[in-house]
Amino acid sequence: MNIGMIAHDAKKKLMQNFCIAYRGILSKHNLYATGTTGRLIEEVTNLNVHKYLAGHLGGGQQLGSQIEHNQMDMVIFLRDPLTPKSHEPDVNDIFQLCDKHNIPLATNLATAELLVKALDRGDLDWRELFKS
Repeated sequence: MNIGMIAHDAKKKLMQNFCIAYRGILSKHNLYATGTTGRLIEEVTNLNVHKYLAGHLGGGQQLGSQIEHNQMDMVIFLRDPLTPKSHEPDVNDIFQLCDKHNIPLATNLATAELLVKALDRGDLDWRELFKS
């Protein structure tokens, strides 16, 4: 399955720790991330991550394009709701696209853990049928 990963600056260390904790599960899937987040994940996990541009340079739009074409099965977006971003409309676009295309989306650690554990159990295998 294809997993998109984004983390705002204040959540990048949390994303790294999440990926360390769930490395065994994540290693069985295709990971896609915005540039800096992807590099940081690779540094601590040795997982292979397809990296887009940095989020503020259009990486979120690149990920959004894959979502729009139903090429993403799950998105983990650890966001910092307390610090407004200059590219905030891109953030909302990701949420709307996931809703429109029925793609599971986690925006915090609790839902990210639930989705990854569900992925490991096979609970998201319906995505393969949905994409056909």
